[in-house]
Parts: sequence; structure tokens; C-alpha cells
Amino acid sequence: MSSGAPKGENCLVDMDSKAGELFSAEDAHPTGTGGTGVLAKLWLPKGLSVSVAKEWFDRRRVSIRPWASFVDQRKFSKPRNFGELCQRVVKNVEVYNSNYTFIFLGLILYCIISSPMLLIALAVFAGAFYIIHLKSLESKLVVLGKELNVPHQMSLAGAISLPVFWLAGAGAAVFWVLGATLFVIGSHAAFRQLEGTDLDELLMEPV
Repeated sequence: MSSGAPKGENCLVDMDSKAGELFSAEDAHPTGTGGTGVLAKLWLPKGLSVSVAKEWFDRRRVSIRPWASFVDQRKFSKPRNFGELCQRVVKNVEVYNSNYTFIFLGLILYCIISSPMLLIALAVFAGAFYIIHLKSLESKLVVLGKELNVPHQMSLAGAISLPVFWLAGAGAAVFWVLGATLFVIGSHAAFRQLEGTDLDELLMEPV
């Protein structure tokens, strides 16, 4: 007796189609209220989709240099003069830009995790922005005769959550992240020796 359940290739095709319906947001309504996918139901504003972030992350991950070589102590030395220092910094920033990006993101993550008040401030900002965005989907938000677009909505959410960020010491956190990033990346770029191919390229450049 046939149970009516799809079998073999038909089952695989059916599972693929269901997965596509679940995670696809391409059929979402321009306002963010249409579509049947999970991403569509999140009502993400245009330009802030998960696919854009994933594409950026994948590009960075592909271009990242091996971490073992990145931290190999045998390849660190003091530059002989200021000219070599500048050459190292410029070339290493170009070569290891993806590694430096992940270091920067890691410092931001550490700063957020180590500060509960900062987590609360970010939650307030995200909640305020989400509520404002939902209201804009229901009806146009107009301030001083001008409709609020996504950047304006983010600015309004930032203004609402500003007191919480101030209480959380967000300014000090920003300066800490920037200072730590400049120290770590600057030290690595200055003392990391250039690879043989990089030296050949520098020697071949016209003066």
C-alpha cells in the first residue's frame, strides 16, 4: 500500500524546495512584510540583509593568511631604518588586511562581552531601531516634513539609547578598542619581516 510519501530523488527534491522556502528572502515584499522565508519574517531593512554580511565575511575569510605564519616569531625583527619601517607597515597592511580585520572584530567582541552595561546599551539600541523600523513599515514616519529612511531611523535609535551608552562608558570603550587595535596591528606591521616575493616587488618598483 502506498503511503503517499515522496521517495528517492523526489524526496530529495522536496526537501531542497522546503529548505529554499525556509531560508530564501528573495520573494519578500519590498517593504519587508512579504515573503515566506525566515529572513523575510525578520523584516530586515534594505542593505542590512544577512546575505550581504555573509558575503563580506566569506570574502575576508578566503583572503586571510595562515595564522601560524602570521604569529611566527622567527619572522619578526627590528627594522634597520625608518624607510624600511614604512615599507613594512604599508606592505604588511596590504598583505594581512583580512587578519587585521578579524583582530579588530575580536577586540570589539571582547570589549562588548567584558562590559555588561555595554551589552544592555546595544540591546536598547537594537530594540529601539527594530520598533522604529516596524512602525515605518506600518505607516510612513515623517519628521519636519521629511520621511525617515533607514539611516535616519538608526540615528533616532542612537539618540534614544545615547543615555544608556553614556552610562555604559561607550566613549572609553571606543578609545580602548582603537588604541588596542593601533598598538597590536601597528606593532605587527612594523616588526613582521616581508616575504621574499614582497621584497622582490619593492625592489622592482620605480623610485
